[in-house]
Amino acid sequence: MQPDPPDPAARPGEEATLRPGAIGFLDALVIGLASTSPAYSLAAIIGALVALTGVHAPGVLLASFVPMLLIASAFAVLNRVDPDCGTTFSWVTRAMGPWAGWIGGWAITMTGVLVIGSLADVGVVFTLRTLGLDSLAENTAVVLVLTVGLVLLMTWICVLGTELSARLQNALILAQTVALLVFAAVAIHRGVTGDSPLGGLDPGWSWLDPFGAGGAALSGGLLLGVFAYWGWESAVNLTEETRGSTSTSGRAAIVSTLVLLVTYLAVAIAVLAFAGTEYLADNADEEEAIFALLSTEVMGGWDWVVLLSVATAAIASTQTTILPASRTGLSMARRHALPRRFGHVSPRHRTPDVSTWWVGVIASVWFVGVSLVSENALFDSITALSLLIAFYYALTGIACAVYHRRQLTRSVPAFLLIGVGPLVGAGLLVWLLVLSIRDLADPENSYTGQAWLGVGPPLVIGVGVFLLGLVLMVVWRARDSRYWQERPGTAGDRVPVHEDLR
Repeated sequence: MQPDPPDPAARPGEEATLRPGAIGFLDALVIGLASTSPAYSLAAIIGALVALTGVHAPGVLLASFVPMLLIASAFAVLNRVDPDCGTTFSWVTRAMGPWAGWIGGWAITMTGVLVIGSLADVGVVFTLRTLGLDSLAENTAVVLVLTVGLVLLMTWICVLGTELSARLQNALILAQTVALLVFAAVAIHRGVTGDSPLGGLDPGWSWLDPFGAGGAALSGGLLLGVFAYWGWESAVNLTEETRGSTSTSGRAAIVSTLVLLVTYLAVAIAVLAFAGTEYLADNADEEEAIFALLSTEVMGGWDWVVLLSVATAAIASTQTTILPASRTGLSMARRHALPRRFGHVSPRHRTPDVSTWWVGVIASVWFVGVSLVSENALFDSITALSLLIAFYYALTGIACAVYHRRQLTRSVPAFLLIGVGPLVGAGLLVWLLVLSIRDLADPENSYTGQAWLGVGPPLVIGVGVFLLGLVLMVVWRARDSRYWQERPGTAGDRVPVHEDLR
């Protein structure tokens, strides 16, 4: 095998770096959308969301958008002063110190590890169903092997180059979006005209009221909504490889949340108009399979269109979820927060090859191990994601206000946009985090239905991942303390992050 050629941008004796300007705004936007996996996310939550909130499901998705937009704004603001591919890890380190920064980076990395295999599994199953190979889709051994193969294939594509990843995502997001829009249009038309065999409902403005279902239902629905929106920050993780890195990635993150809002509201209204609340609630346990059931009812012989949308969404998200975890590993290694090997960049492909392969392999091992325990244990591990997501999103919002604290009194817009907004978003997420811990402590709220260490399995997995991170952090600090010598600072003496906010 021929060795990689030297990095033409590196000076003699220097290591290769990520390729600057590899992608533009549209590519970053697509990657942010693909990482969220709209079709998969909607399929996974819509039944449970309707069971909790009834016709107010669209309103809850609208309410869930608020903290996401506020935190996306915090990402954009922080990216302007520190366009680092480690995002939360780097920003929290600068604002709040290395201990908080390290555990924030760990949370980002582990969300990818926990969910990558499950995304690939859905991609495999729905691809087989789209091709009419239902018998293979129900064969556990075949699906397991194909899933691991898909994870490793997507990992390899991530290593080959960011440009290739972006081109693949452009194709996948186009197929996914077109399929979702066709499905939504047909469902709304048949529901409104009374052509639905499931007894649809007439849409009303009250559907957009998130408070109509009551406080308890709203809090549970918001937790599902946060999971549905999660992933848009992948665009910011590619900031060092994006043209106009200080602004382009942040704008892509904000725009992606807006696109997701429109998509989610359209599809949620469509399925309610076509299927009503009773059908969706009765099939809430079907998870992502709910779209497989609805596709036949809505599209008839064209049901493969919806199956294809979920398949492409899951495959696209399998790849894009690898990106933030691998870039965070690279950033941590560059700051000596992880072994230097994780910071290696391929001279040929200009991607963090070592950290990327580590993410793909560990995610595969985790998926196989948990799948062999039981399918319910796998679902519980995905549920545990809500803890880590709320934690590092909230941490980023707090870091934004802390880092820019000396700028907050310079103008009213600065006070609101880089102080109050991120803190409100963080506060909402902390509230959801507390609610999530409370709910996940009850074994009855788990798929397994059995207590682990006296509480629900998702809580054990979430807290266990967090504690493992603390142990590894202490161990690495004992071996190399250079990263922990960093001191937090502020942006008070710099040019304001938004000149127009002065």
